[in-house]
Order: sequence, then C-alpha cells, then structure tokens
Amino acid sequence: MATNQHGKTATLYRMVMPDHLCPFGLKSKDLLERQGFTVEDHHLTTRDETEAFMKKHGVETTPQTFIDGVRIGGHDDLRAHFGKEVKNADETSYTPVIAIFSVAFLMAVSVSWYTFGTLFSIRATEWFIAISMCILAIQKLQDIESFSTMFLNYDLLARHWVRYGYVYPFGEALAGILMISGVLIWIAAPVALFIGTVGAASVVKAVYIDKRELKCACVGGSSNVPLGFVSLTENLMMIAMAIWMPIRMLWLG
Repeated sequence: MATNQHGKTATLYRMVMPDHLCPFGLKSKDLLERQGFTVEDHHLTTRDETEAFMKKHGVETTPQTFIDGVRIGGHDDLRAHFGKEVKNADETSYTPVIAIFSVAFLMAVSVSWYTFGTLFSIRATEWFIAISMCILAIQKLQDIESFSTMFLNYDLLARHWVRYGYVYPFGEALAGILMISGVLIWIAAPVALFIGTVGAASVVKAVYIDKRELKCACVGGSSNVPLGFVSLTENLMMIAMAIWMPIRMLWLG
C-alpha cells in the first residue's frame, strides 16, 4: 500500500499486457493522482492472472481500486466516490451538438477574418450554417445504417420511402458544400429547402403534436441527443439558407 505525505493511500490493480493496456486503468491512476493519492500500481500481466484476481475479490471487471484497504471498485465507482459525474449510457445530452455548432462557428469566423479582415460578415453567417450542415452530414455518414434506422422513428418521408434515410445525409452534405463555395445554388437551394421542410414537419409532428420522447438522428445513429429544438433548428437553418442564398445571388451579387 502506498502512502503520501498527506496520508492518502491507494492501491490499483489494472491490466497491462503486451496486447492490451486497459484505458480505464490509466484513467483510474490519473484520477487518483489528481486527487492527491500516491498509487501503488499493480499490473495484471496475463489473462490467467487477471481471472485469478477477479475470482479472489468476487469482481467481474478490472481495474479495481482500494483506498485504505477498502475496495472502491472500477473507474465509474471511483468517479462516484470522489463526487464526480458518472454518465449513464442511455442519458441524453446536448454536448455533441454544442461541440459541432461551436467548431462550425469558429471555422466560419476564421475564414471570414482571413477573407475579409473581419470576424463577422454576411458570408460568415452563411459559412456557419453551411459548415454546420457538412459536419452534421459527416456524423450521419459515419454509420449511415444506424442513422437511417433511428431516422425511421420520426421522419415522415422515410417512413413511406425507407431509402430516403440513406439519401438524406448525402443531400445535406451536397447542399452544405455548394453553399460554402457559393456555386450551383440552383441545386443546393432546392435540396436544402426540401430536406429542411420535410425534417421540420417531421420534428414538429413527433415532438410537439404527438408528444413523443425520441432520440435525434441529427448527429448520427448512435446519438443520445433528444429530438426536439436542436433538430428543428437544424432544419430551419437549412430552410433559411435555401431561401436566402438565391436572393443574395440574384440581388446582392
């Protein structure tokens, strides 16, 4: 058992093998050290050694942490012991959407600064929406099968034409890319207007009329983002861009 000058002690057992280094073991060690513990770090170097350890202590997983001789448990148990947040696998979160829109905004104002010498411009707003569309499309295209499956839970058109769930992310990406460059708007605008309108109507019906609690497929099929305001905003932004871009091209140049 390791003891530091403040009397904080901890013993950690984690898998460290030639073909496997347990990431949660490293996280547990880091967490303990950040909490001021000196850690006696025991490596479980073979499968047999790991199985023997788990059998001895009546546990099913490693790593396992002991503080002052008392078993705390795995990484999640350790986080809970220190009063830190432990995420539930089924817990909904807006974090993915916040990350996407934040990065898209910073990219847009960066390009605006480089192009026009100012952070904020009309094109910066256009780029923000178009870049957001592209990033959201990438999220969907990473696992289009999972996306299309989740999409069927609420999209009105996909329920009648299942293949639409496979077409949607390509349409979103195409419209976003063309809007970033400002070319072929006569293709981008109708595509964005169509998928945005169908999407907005689907969200309104599912969430605000039918009062269903669903997860949004907007950031991919493995998303835990709740269906509602965020997805509606995504679709309304596409509609706004579909209307605005032709106007700007025709009247503002």
